[in-house]
Amino acid sequence: MSIDFILPDIGEGIVECELVEWLVAEGDVIAEDQPVADVMTDKALVQIPAMYSGVVDKLYYAKGDIAKVHQPLFAMTPEGNADTQSSAEPLVAESAAEIPAVPTAAANAGTQVEDFILPDIGEGIVECELVEWLVAEGDLIEEDQPIADVMTDKALVQIPAMHKGKVVKLYYAKGEIAKVHAPLFAIEIAATGQTPVAAAPVVTEAPKAATAQVETKAPVVEAQTVSTKVVNEKAVASPAVRRVARELNVNIHQVPGSGKKGRVYKDDVLAFNQAPAVSVNTTVAAVGSVVGGTRVEPIRGIKAVMAKAMVRSVSTIPHFTYCEEIDMTNLIKLRGELKEVYAKQDIKLTMMPFFMKAMSLALKQFPLVNTQVNEDCTELTYFDDHNIGMAVDSKVGLLVPNVKQVQTKSILDLAADITRLTNDARSGRVPAADLKGGTITISNIGAIGGTVATPIINKPESAIVALGKLQKLPRFNDKGEVEARSIMQVSWSGDHRTIDGGTIARFCNLWKSFLEEPSNMLVHMS
Repeated sequence: MSIDFILPDIGEGIVECELVEWLVAEGDVIAEDQPVADVMTDKALVQIPAMYSGVVDKLYYAKGDIAKVHQPLFAMTPEGNADTQSSAEPLVAESAAEIPAVPTAAANAGTQVEDFILPDIGEGIVECELVEWLVAEGDLIEEDQPIADVMTDKALVQIPAMHKGKVVKLYYAKGEIAKVHAPLFAIEIAATGQTPVAAAPVVTEAPKAATAQVETKAPVVEAQTVSTKVVNEKAVASPAVRRVARELNVNIHQVPGSGKKGRVYKDDVLAFNQAPAVSVNTTVAAVGSVVGGTRVEPIRGIKAVMAKAMVRSVSTIPHFTYCEEIDMTNLIKLRGELKEVYAKQDIKLTMMPFFMKAMSLALKQFPLVNTQVNEDCTELTYFDDHNIGMAVDSKVGLLVPNVKQVQTKSILDLAADITRLTNDARSGRVPAADLKGGTITISNIGAIGGTVATPIINKPESAIVALGKLQKLPRFNDKGEVEARSIMQVSWSGDHRTIDGGTIARFCNLWKSFLEEPSNMLVHMS
């Protein structure tokens, strides 16, 4: 039986793509995971793999056509003629022998139960932590409705429903490790070729978090019970609005939408977040202070990756630290003059673009600082591109996305890239490409507090700088007079196998000169 392969989500907010190249032809026999087509979105070139083996029956698009997400891309006959599979979803369909049966009391007329197979969620990722279920067993769900938040070793990923139906079974509890290409949950949908069973919209209690896999020895006190009613079943909203909801820790299904068909806008989310909680039972049990309790939680996801990376860095790289102070007074004045001008163009001009551009100009004269040494320290690789990373303290842990090819970009180009990466990192959803390929890193610890640090190198890079907080301090001017200046302490850590103290000092002095005299930076720009 021929079934359609449905083009899956290929990026947040992407609804269509260009068919760049078919990698198969009609009549070809293909294998599971074999590349089938290259498609181009407005962000990147993406390769679409086959989800199972079989024969290609029909290609629905010609080279250069625009393909729609969630629409058929091609038709195929699965190996063994898998009659029991849904003809609507490639990410869910697997051979019948590979899918564990879902026990049901009785099959409803016109419906069938099938498993949602957890798709590939990143290059090389084979498992993830189930952070939060956004639905509960028995819930009626809509196509594209968020089902679960899962944590990989790179980012927080939200898994959407591929079609509407009823959630029958959740295979994991909160905190458990889910496997890619294995069932995530079971769903009851309309049987192939039949109209889905109509279900009246219902208002249900928001799903309660499954019991965490952590034992707590301290007594548990029920402090309050908050009524969390789902008032917006489908929660139609743009990716930008969903990101705002995630950042504010708001369940978008509880937000009443003011738009057409209940569409949720940013103002709806902000108003909901500021509204006082309702139906709160404030019967708090009066108890004395609890002493002697302990709590154990596993180190997973981004935190586990950071822990391992830091151990590898400090145990294999001989670090040395160099500190300096930079007078930021002139740069702050320039940025203040430009900030309001570009704010009208929706460009957020922070200090970071200036730090990056000045660093790139300094790297041109000190390429040794933009190198990476191999594992056995026998080769040194110089990079023409200045891919400058910035450490971001996100809600899922420390992420270090990097701006690519800083040497080719203007201050305004950098401002746009930095804003995008910062928003992505704070939401925990950074594309893998933005986390790879960094050559040097800036850590802005001063945004939180502190003046001097000893940053750990982001291996395999050779250097990292930590920016301290900005302080108004007295300094002598050229006339010997004391005046208030805006001073920032910076702390460099270098790989002493390849960089010596003199090199980092001269490099830092050049970088400092560009920041202290912005006109000097302008002269050196190409």
